[in-house]
Amino acid sequence: MGNIYSRLSNPTTAVLEERIATLEGGRGATCTASGHSAQLVALFALMEPGDVLVSSDKLYGGSITQFGKTIQKFGWECEFVDTDHPELVEQALSKHGNKVKALWCESLANPGGVVSDLERLAESAHAHGVPLIVDNTMATPYLCKPIHHGADLVVHSTTKFLSGHGNAMGGCVVDSGKFNWADDPDRFSSLARPEPAYHGLNFSETFGDLAFTTFSHAVSLRDLGPTMAPMNAYLTITGVETLPLRMERHCANAIQVAHWLEEHPRVEWCSYAGLESSKYHHLANKYLPYGAGSVFTFGVKDGYEAGLQAVSKCELFSHLANIGDTRSLILHPASTTHRQLTEEQRVACGAGNDVLRLSIGLESVHDLITDLDGALTV
Repeated sequence: MGNIYSRLSNPTTAVLEERIATLEGGRGATCTASGHSAQLVALFALMEPGDVLVSSDKLYGGSITQFGKTIQKFGWECEFVDTDHPELVEQALSKHGNKVKALWCESLANPGGVVSDLERLAESAHAHGVPLIVDNTMATPYLCKPIHHGADLVVHSTTKFLSGHGNAMGGCVVDSGKFNWADDPDRFSSLARPEPAYHGLNFSETFGDLAFTTFSHAVSLRDLGPTMAPMNAYLTITGVETLPLRMERHCANAIQVAHWLEEHPRVEWCSYAGLESSKYHHLANKYLPYGAGSVFTFGVKDGYEAGLQAVSKCELFSHLANIGDTRSLILHPASTTHRQLTEEQRVACGAGNDVLRLSIGLESVHDLITDLDGALTV
């Protein structure tokens, strides 16, 4: 369609969009300035004041704040449910009727090592006439392809594993092209009715299975302005080229560290879907056949203060809130990324007071275990 203005599209960014869409098996993609802005763009085409998003309660803490607090400024609401229980999902989708515009989950949840049953959630969403939106940041398309399991939109914080080096902010929304917005034009009026913000153009009629992607560029990026910087797109393109190699090493290191932690006397529990002890192990085998990722949590004995002390004693692990870096990272979520949540919310999403989150990098696994052993020693 050509490049009109760099806030809407850019040649370098377009290359990245095409590559991520291809990796996910999607029809098109829209890159944004960050993962959070990608989430907003995903919702902006669907939601109007008074509408409801039904979401898993097992999300990154920043997403819970965005959905639970910030989007209310748009007149949107979010109902969080425990998606491990199908009856609760069904209840939430039924309760709000046509006001529900989407069902949201993370394929591999941050930080608790939770694996979503994508096929079951897709069935529930589609039975109620709404799309399933899956945040695939933690798994990446190398480990999981949500569209193959029924997802309609896939969201990424490209800042994490896709970029891979902690040097480029970005986000992306991938459209499967499979959801027919015109089946319910009153419900999805921005896509299937004349759009006042674009001189009455009907995106669904005009662009067919590219309706969502075209709207996201022509309206969402134009009017909200969360455009990805072309330099960040270039850095992310470079990162994507090594994604398979990096994910293999990430996962190989992570499973060894998880097994070691599971047996450590100072560790109460370890939540990693790659372990046979995990209640999500069967779902990991189904949806993550090449590995359960490299971000997971464990509980240190003696709780909050012991967790803070362990973080401060690490020398190889960096104390950073990012994930998906080539370097290994450690975090105490209750005092950092999830501190604005209530204790009940923190526990629900796997970020209780005793929890430490690891993002396992590409270093020698022996060095990583040695560092953790020193950090956990009283």
